Amino acid sequence: MKIFTAGQIRSWDQFTISHEPIASIQLMERASFTAANWISEHCKTHRKAAVLCGSGNNGGDGLAIARMLYQKGFDVDVFVNDLKSKFSEDAAVNLKRLQEISGISVRNFNQTEHYSFDDKTIIIDALFGTGLSRPLADEYKELIEWINKKDNPKIAIDIPSGLSADGLLDGDSMVLNANYTLSFQCWKRSFLHPETGKYMGKVIVLDIGLSENYNETTETDYFAIDDPFAGSLFNPRNDFAHKGNYGKAVIVGGSYGKIGAAVLATKSVLKTGAGLTFTLAPQCGYEVLQATCPEAMFIEGGDRFIKCFDIDKGTIIGIGPGLGTHEETQKGLLTFLKDYQSPLVLDADALNIISEDQKNLQLIPKRSIITPHPKEFERLFGKTENSFKRLELAREKAKELSIYIVLKDHHTQVVTTEGNVYYNLTGNAGLAKGGSGDILTGILTSLLAQGYSGKDTCILGVWLHGKAADFASEKHSKESMLPTDVIDELGNVFTELNRKTEISL
Repeated sequence: MKIFTAGQIRSWDQFTISHEPIASIQLMERASFTAANWISEHCKTHRKAAVLCGSGNNGGDGLAIARMLYQKGFDVDVFVNDLKSKFSEDAAVNLKRLQEISGISVRNFNQTEHYSFDDKTIIIDALFGTGLSRPLADEYKELIEWINKKDNPKIAIDIPSGLSADGLLDGDSMVLNANYTLSFQCWKRSFLHPETGKYMGKVIVLDIGLSENYNETTETDYFAIDDPFAGSLFNPRNDFAHKGNYGKAVIVGGSYGKIGAAVLATKSVLKTGAGLTFTLAPQCGYEVLQATCPEAMFIEGGDRFIKCFDIDKGTIIGIGPGLGTHEETQKGLLTFLKDYQSPLVLDADALNIISEDQKNLQLIPKRSIITPHPKEFERLFGKTENSFKRLELAREKAKELSIYIVLKDHHTQVVTTEGNVYYNLTGNAGLAKGGSGDILTGILTSLLAQGYSGKDTCILGVWLHGKAADFASEKHSKESMLPTDVIDELGNVFTELNRKTEISL
């Protein structure tokens, strides 16, 4: 799914209006009808609505939604800044339509303090849309601050008021804290970053019938990895294949006290489908690895830590889980990278070793995959003010070094060698536990070994990782799920992928 900027979304509206063709007021009616239907269907225990409307087109949506909810049996009250304000053309039309209905009251914002927000009332935010480019004025800040203190469910239309669609606003901005955000047609970038995404609640993307031609022909650098997109990358297993068709994968990791990381990575390689799996680890991990991962072959790389990176050609390598940063490990890894030219996966301590000297970045083979969490990224490339600027730096470095960067976050971002960004939509807070990254390393190493391209490996890999975590959280809760539970769910994810592939045929 493509992610467009606020400007592109406005152009999308105008393209639809001129090419469908459809009047702008009719397009507003269609969007409002879709939102009102969702609210009516999902708020059956809340039959009272307080709708906060601005004077622009987002307010116009809110005014139309208020009318439609009233027609569906809701008790509706509408609040505007001033009835004498200059409303947009379409918003003015919907205000007039609303005023013709005697059962709906239209009040000023200053009357909200005296309004009865009982436990049956939902609050609908239609104050500002995606075009907001500056922090809110004081009167709106005070209103939103007061509304945020209410326990009533809050539904934002298209985007919570106070946010920009494309990033952080300069200055101190008050933002409505929504329980649900009904986004028209597509995701916005601000939904997917921690500084802004925390205000969204659950995001529901509503199809309002904007032009598919515009969507297909308009270019963007940003994308969302949803289930259909990830499924389109999946290659089902050939019934007549043999293990040689699915590659050789080697996990290089483990040190005294950290063998578990190598176990997790190895298990995830196996569960993701590599043809042959090896683990290069220190001798102290031999019995543990052979007992827990009998399907994988063991290669000794040292005694209590790895110092020898002796790996056969023709394998795909994932280096880092539990590796440690012993002096001899550092020396061995850097020596290995100086002579190694094929793409590989680098994570955890492998990245920490590389970050000791900026010159080491040039040792990363072209088209390799690195998987830093924010702190590891900072050690590699430097500190940034926020996650938006961190992502822009990642785009620069991915292009400069010709590598794929999997920047781990709540919505993990895959940054390609061309600088394109793919935000992952699967996964949950249950992954915020040691060992989760080791599993991702194993998944990526396995997919790369099976012949997926670097780009498809990253996109499908982060989706698989998150989807398995979503299955695990349903069974065990985010609090109690373990990394091993995520590995166990990989089979169920592949079962679902194969089932959808069979249906599509």
